[in-house]
Amino acid sequence: MDATDRVSPAGAGAAEAAGAAGAAGAAGAAGAQPIGAVPAGAGPSDADPAGADQAGAGRRGRVVGLALACHPGPALAVTALGCALALGSGLGGSRSALVTAAVLTGQLSVGWCNDAYDARRDADAGRRGKPAADGTVEARAVWAAAAVALFLCVPLSLACGALAGAVHLGAVTAAWLYNLRLKATALSWLPYVAGFGALPAAVALSLPGGPWPRWWTVTAGALLGFAAHLADTLPDIAADRAAGIRGLPHRLGERGTRLLLPAPLLGATAVLAFGPPGPVDAGGAAALVLAGAAALAGPALGRRWRKAALAGAVAVAAVDLALLLARGASGA
Repeated sequence: MDATDRVSPAGAGAAEAAGAAGAAGAAGAAGAQPIGAVPAGAGPSDADPAGADQAGAGRRGRVVGLALACHPGPALAVTALGCALALGSGLGGSRSALVTAAVLTGQLSVGWCNDAYDARRDADAGRRGKPAADGTVEARAVWAAAAVALFLCVPLSLACGALAGAVHLGAVTAAWLYNLRLKATALSWLPYVAGFGALPAAVALSLPGGPWPRWWTVTAGALLGFAAHLADTLPDIAADRAAGIRGLPHRLGERGTRLLLPAPLLGATAVLAFGPPGPVDAGGAAALVLAGAAALAGPALGRRWRKAALAGAVAVAAVDLALLLARGASGA
């Protein structure tokens, strides 16, 4: 934002200049300040309060823009999922906080990387709500934030255990590869599957002794990741195609993606319900009913609300998380 400076009009005559000089001298002799002068020791904010306010507003705008550029919704959702899994697995407060911090920094790095890399394309497409594209914050500042978050993610992840850290960092790497390359290919789904499947695995491996996670938790996570990719991309398929992006959902088209979406959502719940030994209990049956309703309703309402499919996927994930926590989220 540009501050508006107050400038004196030009073209005054010599007589006016001499008069002004005399007035200034008299004022100085009397110990007074000439009009418009800055008192000794005063800072820029005292001389131009409006300009200082505008500069402060600009800084606040950049901070808010940087916060919005990290994709706060998905970042906080995945972080909350990781925290819930950690607490549900019995890691304890301090260990769960460590896992949560590792997941959060990884998600921040991925979100900032995505916005910075897509800034030019988003600007050309006229997409709203993209701070790096609309000039709210510079793309290089977003890149710097992504690098700092990634730098912090490495030691935080490894502090959870060598194998747990390697699994989590592999998922973060896959997400960066999605941003930089795989988004526009038929393998666009792969980083989502790897990332969501790695989350319960990393949590389980963070437990004392590093027990291997149960296969159904990893499989359900991978299926939810696949569904999240379809649901997140569905509203933007037309705009992405115009920008030259040809990921899997774009190749399937809106109709194909809408028809496919319920399958991985229901599959994730079914794996959690039928995977553990023994018959399906009442909780598993209820989860199947609720997840089925949400999985079918989301795509069906997509024409009225562009984010309906994603909301349905989030609802199914919440049902699955409740079912998983009820049965124990650890890999023991």
